[in-house]
Parts: sequence; structure tokens; C-alpha cells
Amino acid sequence: MGVELLTERLKDQIAGVLGCWDRALIFGTLPKICYAEGMTAYLYARQVRIFDYPKFAEPFRDQLRENAEKLATAHGIQIEFIRKRNVRKEDLVKQALAKRGEHAGLVCIFSVMEPCSTYKPWHDKQTGKTYLRPDDGKCLHYYFYFIDEELGLCYVRVPTWLPCRLQIYFNGHNWLASGLRKQGIEYRLVDNAFVELGDWQRAQQLANGLEIKRLHGKLDQFARTYCPIHRAFGVAYHWSVDQCEYATDVVFKRQADLAAIYGNLTRTAIHTVKPDNIATFLGRKLSSQFEGEAGNRYNIRIEGTRIKHTMGPVSLKLYDKFSLILRIETTVNDLTFFKH
Repeated sequence: MGVELLTERLKDQIAGVLGCWDRALIFGTLPKICYAEGMTAYLYARQVRIFDYPKFAEPFRDQLRENAEKLATAHGIQIEFIRKRNVRKEDLVKQALAKRGEHAGLVCIFSVMEPCSTYKPWHDKQTGKTYLRPDDGKCLHYYFYFIDEELGLCYVRVPTWLPCRLQIYFNGHNWLASGLRKQGIEYRLVDNAFVELGDWQRAQQLANGLEIKRLHGKLDQFARTYCPIHRAFGVAYHWSVDQCEYATDVVFKRQADLAAIYGNLTRTAIHTVKPDNIATFLGRKLSSQFEGEAGNRYNIRIEGTRIKHTMGPVSLKLYDKFSLILRIETTVNDLTFFKH
């Protein structure tokens, strides 16, 4: 006898089910200069002294500042320097959106001093070789928040010091919303969840259709706009996913229907799901060689309760969103956890 799925047993109470990419953080690195040996070779090939590296990097910093100022002027925006750590950029973006509206274009630009990866000139007395070594520094970063016609609200984080490792954020729910609009499918998106959809099946088909090649084109476009100095090195950015989330939402018709089962569901999940079950689900096996953290957590938060299963940099969460949506969320903070 087969096990009856929750979605089948409660199908009369469920409005729909949707699996969709959620938060995604993508890193961009420049192939020739993103590591110390590569930058060393680049300088030697152009007969630039290794100890002149700071002088070599300064014009690129100045160009990035000029580019930010040009973009700000063109869009009638003031670059806001953030001094305090407790300032949430997301709150400032919401305020800007409330004033300007949700139309496509640049929303706001923030500048902030933050840690960055860089290089330090070094002379090895034993070998007599002079080269660059990896180093940690601090430089001015720009955060460009904008609404893209396809990806929705995004940001590009640009460090002003070489090797200019970019960070780009977008949310899959915003991307799906733009696809629904093009298809003429009605929806209601609250925060990062669809509480209403005119066609759940078609929405799922669209959610499954994220084209990596098309996404690459978007990322290249963002790099050209917000970090144009990469052209000087004759290479395009290489893109890799740093962190991502995938959310499966079971949307109930009434809050009372989810409330009736939620308590029992969370208690069952915390008592029956063991670390080896989590490992199997993630395609791994628990062994004495595994050095990461694995386990279950039950949290009571202001928003409600949450079950969280973890294995290393991967977590599986179950929680109620708006007391209307049962969300199962997979978060990966380091994709190298998976073999690919």
C-alpha cells in the first residue's frame, strides 16, 4: 500500500503547489587576474614592477568611482554612503521604491567600506623571486540596486579595488513574476511568495524554464554597466553560483486549514527525521569522515515556529509563511558541497 501524500490527502484545502528558485547570490571573477599567480604573470607580461601594483590598481579604482557617479547623475540619484553597520540596505531600498514606483531602472546606489580580497607585493629572499601574494584588505564598495525587466529587483556589489570580484543578487520569485506578466497570468506576490495564481500548472512550467544561457547574458550586461573596467583585461567575467535557495510552497485556501495540521506536522518532522535521512536526501552518506554539522532544530520565532535540518552548508527548513503557506526551503551556502 502506497503512502498518501499530504498534498493528495488535503487537496480540497490546498489552492496550489509551486516550486521555485528563491534567493540567489552569484559571484563574478576575471579569469586572468582573479588569483595572485595570474595577476603576477599579467604584470610581468606588461613590464609593470610588482611593487608598483598599488599604483597600477589606482586608475581602475578611479574609473569605477567615475562610472558610479555618471550612473547616479544620469538617473537623478544621490550616492548614499553608509557608515553604520546596523543600517539595513533592504529598508532603504523599500523607501526608495515607495517613492519612485516599481518600474524598471536604477533604484539607488550605496557606497560602503567593506573587506575585500586583494594582493600584496612580496620578495622571497630565499628564491630571489618577486611576486604577488593573496591578501585581505578594505576598500570602497558600490551597491547598485535596480529593477530588471526579467529578473526583477537585483543588486550588483562592485569592489573598487582589483581583482574586482562581483557579487550579484536576484530572486527567482521576482523573475517568475515577470514571466507570468508576459503570459497574462494573474498573480499576487507578497514578499517572496505567491499567495494567488491564476494557473498553478503553467506557473510551475515557467518556474522550471530558467535558461542558464539567458541568465549569463543578463549577468554580462550587468558587468558591462556597473564594472566596465574588465574590458581593459580582454576577458569577460566567469560566473559561479555562491549561494542559492529553492522554495516549495504549499498554498492553503484558508489559514485555519494550515493551522489545524501545522503543529502535528512539525512535531512529527522533528521526532522522525534523523541526520542519516537528511544525508540520504542530499545524496550523501554519514560517516566518520564527515566533519561538518548535521542535525535538527526546532525554533520558535516572532513569525511562528520553524523546523530546520542541517548538513554542513546545506539546510532544509519547514515553516508557515503568513499562516497560509507551508514552505519547504532548501538553502545551499556552498555549492561545492555537491559533486558536479
